Order: sequence, then C-alpha cells, then structure tokens
Amino acid sequence: MQELWNAATVYRSDLFEGKTALISGGGSGIGRATALLFARLGAKVIICGRTEEKLQRVVDFAASQGVAMSGHPVNVREHEQVDALYRRIADDYGRLDYVINSAGGQFPSSAIDLSPKGWNAVVTNNLNGSWFMMQRAAQFWRDQGSGGSIVNVVVVIERGMPGVAHTVAARAGVIGATRTVAVEWAPLGIRVNCIAPGLTATEGLSVYPPEAVREFPRANPMKRPGTPMEIAEACVYLSAPSGNFITGEVLTVDGGGKLWGELWTAGRPDYFQI
Repeated sequence: MQELWNAATVYRSDLFEGKTALISGGGSGIGRATALLFARLGAKVIICGRTEEKLQRVVDFAASQGVAMSGHPVNVREHEQVDALYRRIADDYGRLDYVINSAGGQFPSSAIDLSPKGWNAVVTNNLNGSWFMMQRAAQFWRDQGSGGSIVNVVVVIERGMPGVAHTVAARAGVIGATRTVAVEWAPLGIRVNCIAPGLTATEGLSVYPPEAVREFPRANPMKRPGTPMEIAEACVYLSAPSGNFITGEVLTVDGGGKLWGELWTAGRPDYFQI
C-alpha cells in the first residue's frame, strides 16, 4: 500500500477537499487503490466490502499516513445491508459526493460447464450489487436535494471474454443500466459513468490457471497489464470537475486491448491455437 500512496499522480492534493466518497470493494485491488487516491486528494473516504479484515488493513494504513478513513463490512448483494450503509453515511457524514462501485468478482469457467450456482453468484454480485449501490445513491441525493457522481467499474464487453461469460453478462447489464439512468437521473444533478479496465495487475489474477496467465501478454498492444493506480486515476477523472459534462459513458482503460488482443481467461482451446 505504501507504493500506492507514494505513486505520482497528475491531480492536485486538495482536489476533493470537503468532499465525501464511498468506494465498494475498497479492501483490495482497484477499489483499494481508488480509496487511497481519493484520500490523498483530500476526500473523506468510506470503504465497504465483505471482508472486515481487508477493510481494516486499508483503514489502518490510511491512519498511519495521517488520513481518517472508515470501513464497513457490507455485502452489496443484500439490499438491506446497502440501505443500512447509506443511512449510516447520512447520519455520520451528512453528505455524499462520489460513489465508486468496484465490488465484484468472477472465476474462470467454460460457459457450457457453468453451474447455475456459479452463474447466479457472479450475476448477483456484479449486476445486482452494482444496481443496489447505484439506486440507493440516487435516492440519497434526491432526498438531500443534492447531486453526485457514480462510477461503475465493469469489464470490456465489446468482443466478449471467453471463460467468464457470467461476468460479461452482468457487466453488460450494468452498462445498460448506466446509460439508462444517466438520462433519468440527469434532472437530479446525478452523473453516472463506467470505467472498463482491461487486464489489470491485482491479486484477482491469482484465480486464473497457468495456461490463461500465459495468454495475458497478448491481451493488448502495449503487452503489459494496467496498474490499479491507472484505473484509480480514471475514476478520479470521471468523478472530478474534469468529468462534469460526461454522463452515460464507458471509459475503456485497457492499453488498446479491445482493438487488438484476445483474453482467454480459462486458457485457449486447441481449436484456436495458432
């Protein structure tokens, strides 16, 4: 985490002074990097996720850097838990300016062998969880008479992604919902956008088999994974005043991968071997 904290950023240190940000999935990966960057830029940061120990490590690290951050164990798949979190934010902070939906996950599997349980787990987490967070944020801002910004972290869906049909389906649903509510919620001063990272060097890559990992250098013409910090800076761009005239969009941050590469997350079948 120290490396993330010390990483250079193009943004000024007081960009989010006086603002409050809620970041789901804040205990690891892209969510953790985004939480630390928002904190570095002056925001009051609230992180949530399913694992209290992961959240606490991030909160403790922020405290060691002189920054107050709060962590709340929340399963975003459970609407009641999401609702309780937003009520607590209203009581404790009185305001909310930014929501980054980074919670989610998947596992590699051929689509034909996906079990109903596996499908439902990923779709419920990635689609329903994102929706509950989005809708409750909009209700929060409507009731307070203020606007805000939502950024949903999704995946690049244009070419599909063999091996993770469940998450591509779920994230496509998030993108569709984003484009719809960006119009519906514009009168409330609410902007809603997506970030679509390509292959990103987080601990989440550990779930993929060695034959898939060997494919990763082919994923984009830059022949490297993105970093969590690069995705975090994109989240800042859409949330900050730099994104004030952007809504309903998907910002792809993938090193040109959707124009070039193939990403076989469960390994390349013999039929497609070059």
